[in-house]
Amino acid sequence: MSRLPDTNDEVQSFKFDAIGIIESPYREKFAIPRQPNLVSAAKGKVVLIGEANNHELVRDIEQFSHLWLLFVFHGTQAQGWKPLVRPPRLGGNKKTGVLATRSTFRPNPIGMSVVKLDKVVTTKQKTVLHISGLDLLDGTPIVDIKPYVPYSDAIINAGAGFAQEQPDAALSVVFSEQAKMSLTQYEQHDSELALLIEQVLQQDPRPAYKQGKNDDKIYGMRLYDLNIQWQLSSLNTVLVLNITHVIQ
Repeated sequence: MSRLPDTNDEVQSFKFDAIGIIESPYREKFAIPRQPNLVSAAKGKVVLIGEANNHELVRDIEQFSHLWLLFVFHGTQAQGWKPLVRPPRLGGNKKTGVLATRSTFRPNPIGMSVVKLDKVVTTKQKTVLHISGLDLLDGTPIVDIKPYVPYSDAIINAGAGFAQEQPDAALSVVFSEQAKMSLTQYEQHDSELALLIEQVLQQDPRPAYKQGKNDDKIYGMRLYDLNIQWQLSSLNTVLVLNITHVIQ
């Protein structure tokens, strides 16, 4: 029988190496959906690295339609963690315990996300999992991958407190003539770019305290190497103003 630690000094720490890196259209934290699978047009890759870059690790993984990805919140890790946070689903005004939320500011910056597995591509140099519905920042380190098992992972009668129902994607999205012209150019490389922009903006990526309120501020968000500028034209409508290439 294993022995429980007697003091806090004996509590173990663990070191993990990344087994993969995410390639994602989300190049900054702003506008990333707050949960996976809210934006089905978001497509990305898990590129296996190091000793995990071995096609034998993913043998038969295509038998599963979805995967759990365990990852590190590398984009917010340096900011540390807080015992109390303000969940967006509570309007960003009420504090609750961080372990009762999926906040990025955790004692250990570990996240989990379920994504759709579209295909596996293996070459002599790389093993890559193509995924969709992701909510991960580009460059996110992956520390583990597990198959999603519907009979045990989907608990029909589970309760979820303040996050029981999926939030409504209540905003309509329209494109200005200038944005439409840019789309014509960029959709030669990504035929679902307009759908991706629309699905992201339907979630209203503004801070929670601004949602449901009129707002004349012009916002910008990064998708791939593009800067998308947008603004609320009414309480329920987003106008995409312009789409420009970001010079690295």
